Amino acid sequence: MLHFDCDYMEGACPEIMDRLLATNLEQTPGYGADGYSRSARERIRQACGQPDAAVHFLVGGTQTNATVIDALLRRHEGVVCADTGHINVHEAGAIEASGHKVLALPGRDGKLPAATLKACLDAYAADDTREHMVAPGAVYVSHPTELGTLYSLAELEELAALCRAAGIPLYLDGARLGYGLAAPGTDVTLRDVARLCDVFYIGGTKVGALFGEAVVAPRPQTLPHFFSLVKQHGALLAKGRLLGLQFDTLFADGLYLRLGRHAVEQAQRLREGFAARGFLPIVDSPTNQQFFRLPNTLIDRLLPEASFEYWGPRGAAESAVRFVTSWATRPEAVDRLLCLLDQAG
Repeated sequence: MLHFDCDYMEGACPEIMDRLLATNLEQTPGYGADGYSRSARERIRQACGQPDAAVHFLVGGTQTNATVIDALLRRHEGVVCADTGHINVHEAGAIEASGHKVLALPGRDGKLPAATLKACLDAYAADDTREHMVAPGAVYVSHPTELGTLYSLAELEELAALCRAAGIPLYLDGARLGYGLAAPGTDVTLRDVARLCDVFYIGGTKVGALFGEAVVAPRPQTLPHFFSLVKQHGALLAKGRLLGLQFDTLFADGLYLRLGRHAVEQAQRLREGFAARGFLPIVDSPTNQQFFRLPNTLIDRLLPEASFEYWGPRGAAESAVRFVTSWATRPEAVDRLLCLLDQAG
């Protein structure tokens, strides 16, 4: 069976597994006070060009989003995002469960347009009844987006300028950041993300780690008392060195970007192969997620040998589906999928 369901089906990259095994019997302090975590924080600071940044390690993406957004908002505030944003559609109401409303706005290609954000902020400021309303207290974006699309540097700069003018933080979900940074044609670097965002996280779970996300606050005062809030959310890992060691490995010798680049290269091969067979992508994604609309008859012939996801409900005659590559996707698996496509067609 070929698997293109998501990018966290495998365990961890060999470099991480080797280090975990080699250090398994070492005794280290807990809760991220170990030497591996200290080293990882410094590597991340250097990669971001932010020597004073606070770096915190959490286990998973939903947990990270819920904890960070709760830390950024006051009790009467909500978080603005595109209507396709992960926190709005695929986190089971985790933000609302923490007492904050998701203020979803119409997106474009998975992104939050600056003009749409400005209209929202202006409307709130101009409303005489705003004290009775949920205030927009933070802005959430993801890079790549839920649709695999990327913000341009100009788009991020425009969003950041609006947020700073309004005095609210810009938070970037980087669950797949490694794939976004490695995408061909992108003009956004990790240093750009760190320069423009008040808080962001570097995803490990989907980019080579067993689990783990690294939250970065270039100005530590943006997340006061965050360690305590992480614990309050049940998100503090006692064996914190397991997180620190993984990020220390990912950010040594360019490994994080190499893993991202491999997945993107395989996704582009898959995309080109589908297009050559007459199936054009329905989203212009330069990253590791590729979306197509396929006849249901073709889907049914593929599924016994290749797993992938419906993107929305199954249609009457054809359906939108998603194929995802990862740091571990073998070129032979893409070749085999394209052969299956020929045979099924």
